Amino acid sequence: MLRKLLTHLSDGQFHSGEALGEALGVSRAAVWKQLKKLDELDIPYSSVKGKGYRLHDPIELLDQPAIMSTVSQRLDCLELLLDVDSTNTYLFERASDHMGKRYAVFAEKQSRGRGRRGRQWISPFGRNIYLSLLVSFSGGMSALEGLSLAVGIAVEKAMGRLGIDGVGLKWPNDIYADGRKLAGILLEVTGEYNSHCQVVIGVGLNLSMSEGEAQEIDQPWVDLSSLRSGLSRNQVAGTLLDELLSMVDTFQKEGFAPWQKYWSERDIYHNKDVVISSPIRDVEGIVKGVNRKGELMLRTDRGMEIITAGELSVRPAN
Repeated sequence: MLRKLLTHLSDGQFHSGEALGEALGVSRAAVWKQLKKLDELDIPYSSVKGKGYRLHDPIELLDQPAIMSTVSQRLDCLELLLDVDSTNTYLFERASDHMGKRYAVFAEKQSRGRGRRGRQWISPFGRNIYLSLLVSFSGGMSALEGLSLAVGIAVEKAMGRLGIDGVGLKWPNDIYADGRKLAGILLEVTGEYNSHCQVVIGVGLNLSMSEGEAQEIDQPWVDLSSLRSGLSRNQVAGTLLDELLSMVDTFQKEGFAPWQKYWSERDIYHNKDVVISSPIRDVEGIVKGVNRKGELMLRTDRGMEIITAGELSVRPAN
């Protein structure tokens, strides 16, 4: 019932309690109870005597037929959630029941969205894209080398299809535009080390956020609405999912190697001085691309060093 209520309120116009009750087939008291749930989801709305209720800002709710109209690749299951702790956690807990399937989940809001290194991913209701995709791989963990970089390319290609140029990649799993972070990737793996395994591919993409909603973000950020206005949230969701599924098809057959040069050409730090920080040490050098495994190649005073992903950060040297 809450989704139906939000569908009626999504235009940002006033709707009387009586009209909402008739549309939902419930009493005005039942409508009021559903409206109180908006507070739990941190959805701002107004109540004006004689006018009714309205959301402070119109929203475009995720819609399964609209998303699937853009998806041309194989997908076994698509689920849309109003509220979840984390789409990655949700799929990870269900992975064992869906071996071999491609299972995608979008959420309107995450209460405990996660990024790399345990960071919180800010996830206000109906503003951005929170997507997780469950995929099975044979060949064990070694078959996943470079997967996070390939996911980044899929996001970059989706942005190109949406008419957004100049999107860059930051090793190992961030997407930048206009020098600011646009999207992030989080991969989580379960299964056998040398046999079949499953991967939950999580992508958080900033679509339309206010400064207030993003006040806890501790780095420069950008959203799609500031790069190109008028984009449909469902079109963005469907295009992103379609590119991810297409990437998975190729990656399962050929691994990361076909994208090695493509990724390096779009690296925002290619041929630039950077500092790579880890809990153990800092390493300074010039980024010289990635190898076939997706590892970063860094030219330092000691020669060429190979940097593997882990609990580290990459930032400009100056």
